[in-house]
Amino acid sequence: MFGVGPGESAASGGRNQAWLDTGLVAAPLRIALLTYRGNPHSGGQGVYVRYLSRALVELNHEVEVFSGQPYPELDDGVSFTPVPSLDLYRPDDPFRRPRRHEFRDWIDALEFAFMCSGAFPEPLTFSLRVARLLRARAREFDVVHDNQCLGYGLLDVARRIPLIGTIHHPIAIDRRLDLAHASLLRGLSLRRWYSFTKMQGRVARRIPKLIAASGSGRRDAIEELGLQEDRVDVVENGVDVDLFTPLDGAEPVPGRIITTTSADVPIKGLVYLIEALAKLRTERDAELVVVGKLRSGGAVQRAIARFGLGPHVRFETGIESLRLVELYSQAEVAVIPSLYEGFSLPAAEAMACEVPVVATTGGALPEVIGTDGAAGLLVAPKDAGAMASAIGKLLDDPDLRARMGAAGRQRVLERFTWTRTAAATAARYLEVLETC
Repeated sequence: MFGVGPGESAASGGRNQAWLDTGLVAAPLRIALLTYRGNPHSGGQGVYVRYLSRALVELNHEVEVFSGQPYPELDDGVSFTPVPSLDLYRPDDPFRRPRRHEFRDWIDALEFAFMCSGAFPEPLTFSLRVARLLRARAREFDVVHDNQCLGYGLLDVARRIPLIGTIHHPIAIDRRLDLAHASLLRGLSLRRWYSFTKMQGRVARRIPKLIAASGSGRRDAIEELGLQEDRVDVVENGVDVDLFTPLDGAEPVPGRIITTTSADVPIKGLVYLIEALAKLRTERDAELVVVGKLRSGGAVQRAIARFGLGPHVRFETGIESLRLVELYSQAEVAVIPSLYEGFSLPAAEAMACEVPVVATTGGALPEVIGTDGAAGLLVAPKDAGAMASAIGKLLDDPDLRARMGAAGRQRVLERFTWTRTAAATAARYLEVLETC
């Protein structure tokens, strides 16, 4: 069924090795792609699911996405099965109290009980729901690909269908950084919220093949989750290079800086960029556009007020991809101030748009940016002074910006396309199937 003839193994022949290199097999694979949250506007997981599923279909595989709320945006040719939850964290009514008629079964009751206790239930409850769905449809799929849910229900799935998982980065790192910036009372709440990370470690150790988006992410997943090294492979993420491309005739706004952050949380390092902007504005005009949502009363809002930067920082939330490309075209510099990234789609997207990047050395960012000074400038995490200096260097030198921008797009075209990502991912599917 998978294109391996009698007596052959995909590791043994030149033709089969070609399948591993290209992601193509003689017959299309039937793939169930799981994500407990799917909306592209709620973080990188939604982007990953949309573009990976599309690229796999373009390689002639059959893909059905199973997702909880918020649901994904998917392209033609990709099937979709909703896995509805109680949707307890919807943006317009977070931590809501469902009405009695909304409870359908014991999983719903468990989900609400976990929320009331301060825990985050979605990875667990999604895995239980999707396991129930796949139990009845096991013969319809050749492989199941989990997108960092890592809930206990996947252990039931793995008994019936070959399973592979993606770990964008260990959530234990978010937990550690959040706790480092929290008060004692807030820390107690965070420990309960992040309690699902123990489950994710236990489940990850029982999945036969895992994918990390970078060498740094692979090392951290192995260390944080206690994984066997030979079970974790690197498959770098991609960028839609047809969408994220320089706009004809676009002229950047002088002094405009852009950053993208899916959440106003410590790991994203936005407060250090705010401090860097304050330093820059002592000697030049500069403004910042943040693609993301400001958390009321948070450290970023307090920093903006402390430095008097209200008129010079603008937030754009829930925008479409075309608007994001437009914002990149209006910026002279893109900044990734994160303390840690498992890959960083925003960095790669900015590079694809030929915007020079200033990024920290947190996590995988050096792997995405490449050599310091080629497509971007690298600084230490939390070093607002070094960040301000690097941004200022680019703002002052249009020729340097143009050179780095062109080098950035070339790097993306060579390494970070979704076709390349899908082909490498499909090769990992084949490796898992050979062991079953």
